[in-house]
Amino acid sequence: MVEAQTWTTRRMSNPRLDTTANDQVLDIPATPPGDVRNNNAYTGGSYFSPTVMTALIIASWYLSNIGVLLLNKYLLSFYGYRYPIFLTMLHMIACAAYSYASINFLEIVPLQHIHSKRQFFKILALSAIFCFSVVCGNTSLRYLPVSFNQAIGATTPFFTAVFAFIITCKKETAEVYLALLPVVFGIVVASNSEPLFHLFGFLICVGSTAGRALKSVVQGILLTSEAEKLHSMNLLLYMAPMAALILLPFTLYIEGNVAAVTVEKARGDRFIVFLLIGNATVAYLVNLTNFLVTKHTSALTLQVLGNAKAAVAAVVSVLIFKNPVNVMGITGFAVTIMGVVLYSEAKKRSKVTTH
Repeated sequence: MVEAQTWTTRRMSNPRLDTTANDQVLDIPATPPGDVRNNNAYTGGSYFSPTVMTALIIASWYLSNIGVLLLNKYLLSFYGYRYPIFLTMLHMIACAAYSYASINFLEIVPLQHIHSKRQFFKILALSAIFCFSVVCGNTSLRYLPVSFNQAIGATTPFFTAVFAFIITCKKETAEVYLALLPVVFGIVVASNSEPLFHLFGFLICVGSTAGRALKSVVQGILLTSEAEKLHSMNLLLYMAPMAALILLPFTLYIEGNVAAVTVEKARGDRFIVFLLIGNATVAYLVNLTNFLVTKHTSALTLQVLGNAKAAVAAVVSVLIFKNPVNVMGITGFAVTIMGVVLYSEAKKRSKVTTH
C-alpha cells in the first residue's frame, strides 16, 4: 500500500486521488512468457528441473532393470536359493500389491476396470505367456552368466518379426528382414565362444526371449479395441495376481514345500528376507520406471536406451561376478546389438514410407 496517496472529497464533486504529497510510481513487472512461467512453477513445486527429473528417471530405469538381473543371479546362483518359480511368484505378488497402492492411493494413472469375461480371459492368456517368459528367464540365470543372458535377450526383435508373420501374416520390408541377420549371426558367434555355455540354460533363455516377443504380438491382437485397451500399469495390476495364481500349483509340484524351506532359511539367515523383499520391490520398479521413461521421453529414445541397457548390464555383471569373457563373445554381442539398432532404424523408415 502506498501511504502517501489519500482520497479527498470536495462538495458537489466526485472523489479524486491526491498524489501531491509524495509522487510514487508503482513498478509492476511485465508478465513473463509462458515457458518461463511453467518452468518457474515446476521448480517452485519441485527441487529438480524437467531435464534433471528425466535424467533421474532414466537412471532409475537402468538401475532397476540391471538390479533385478543381478539380484536374481545372486539369489539363484551364488546364494543357493534355487527356486526360480517361487521367486517369480513373489515378484508377481509384489507387483500386484504395489500396483494396487500406486493406482488406488498414489493415483499415478486412472483406474480402469475389466468390463467383460472376454476381456478377462484375454488378460488371463497374456498372464500365462508372461509367466512362461519370466520363469524361463529367471531359471536361465541359474545356468548362464548375465552377460550371455542379455545377449540372447537382445534377439527379441527377431522373434517378434517371426511371430508377427506366423500369427498375423504381417510382412516387413526387405530392409527389416536383412537387419535381423546380424541379430541372429551375433548370437551364434557369442554362443560358440561362450566359456560358460550351458545347453539347457541356453534353450530356456531362448524360450524366455521368444515368450516375451509372443506376448507383445498377442497383446497387440487381443487388446485392440478401444473398450478393451488397458494402460500398461492397469494391465500389470490385473496380470500380476493372475500370474501368481498360475504359478502357485507349479511351484508346489516342482519345487515342493518351498515356503517352509524359505522360513527355515530365514531363521538361520535374516538376510534372505531382505534379499527377497528387495528383489520383489525392484521387480515392480522395473515396470514403474519403464512407464515413467515412456512418459517422459519419446519412443525412439526408449529404443536407444533399451539397446544400450543390455550392453551396460553385461558389463556390470562381468565386473561384479567376474565371469570369463573372450574377444569372440564380445564381438558376437556387439554384432547383435548393432543388428538391433539397424532393425529399429529400418522399422522406423518402413513406417514413414507406409504412411
